[in-house]
Amino acid sequence: MIRSVVRGIGSALPRRIMKNTDFEGVLETSDEWIAQRTGIRQRHIASDDETTASLGEAAARAALDNAGLTPADIDLIVLATSTPNNTFPATAVEIQNRLGMHHGFAFDMQAVCSGFVYAVATADLYIRGGLARRVLVIGSETFSRILDWTDRSTCVLFGDGAGALILEAQEGEGTIADRGVLAASLRSDGVHKDKLYVDGGPSTTGTVGLLRMEGREVFKHAVGMITDVIEATFSQAGITAEDLDWFVPHQANKRIIDASARKLGIADEKVVVTVNLHGNTSAASVPLALAVAVADGRVKKGDLVLLEAMGGGFTWGAVLLRW
Repeated sequence: MIRSVVRGIGSALPRRIMKNTDFEGVLETSDEWIAQRTGIRQRHIASDDETTASLGEAAARAALDNAGLTPADIDLIVLATSTPNNTFPATAVEIQNRLGMHHGFAFDMQAVCSGFVYAVATADLYIRGGLARRVLVIGSETFSRILDWTDRSTCVLFGDGAGALILEAQEGEGTIADRGVLAASLRSDGVHKDKLYVDGGPSTTGTVGLLRMEGREVFKHAVGMITDVIEATFSQAGITAEDLDWFVPHQANKRIIDASARKLGIADEKVVVTVNLHGNTSAASVPLALAVAVADGRVKKGDLVLLEAMGGGFTWGAVLLRW
């Protein structure tokens, strides 16, 4: 059978680093308060000349270099983002043009923090369906553009960045030993919309709007939803938590990460955590964390890796792949 195998990975971060201490004196908060409740120590914030498209392009080029490929080798670009450069056209099309790619097709996917997991699952379907042989999957965000910088409950949580994977069609045996995407489970439930949303949009206010969140409500639902979708993915693949080599969760809050891993029986040493370095970068969160773990040698060829995320909507999902 056809499997969607990872050929390359890349990432990109804005130049500016904003530490927790930078909020002190501006907001009623402190480094200790933020770190204790979230695990976040710093985040990257985009400058005026850094956009979702430019960061996405940089991550894409890094992934192409890592794979030893060029834009001519790519058939499809799927960009996960909630902070596009324009309402339309899709920012994926702008990245396509920036790469000098004038063939194939490109589109954006909007599932907020779950966007990259949704995009990997979608790319896998395009590959297995024969519509693309190589897909560039990007998660890129500039959430700093939609934050209320007077709201200490939200503005300290988020950052900017981009990560990218290249998936390629390769033949597998149809077993759990195959490399590539092995299983995926996606969910959403719009009843939770008002718990995490942006209070604007073209069809309602005619403005971009700002992020609003009921933090306690999000936390209350997060662990249960995450474990539910992961257990469904385990069931598809016929594995247990003990079979995993690495768990790469959405980097929103260290407490949520720890509670989810504990409930699933995933050992602490198998969990990739970068929330301290990047904050919550929404759709860029999972690929950024994965890129760190690949670069430092933790994730190696043949490892069984679980990706997971939950975002506004609510949306949530998991993808299991063998590196």
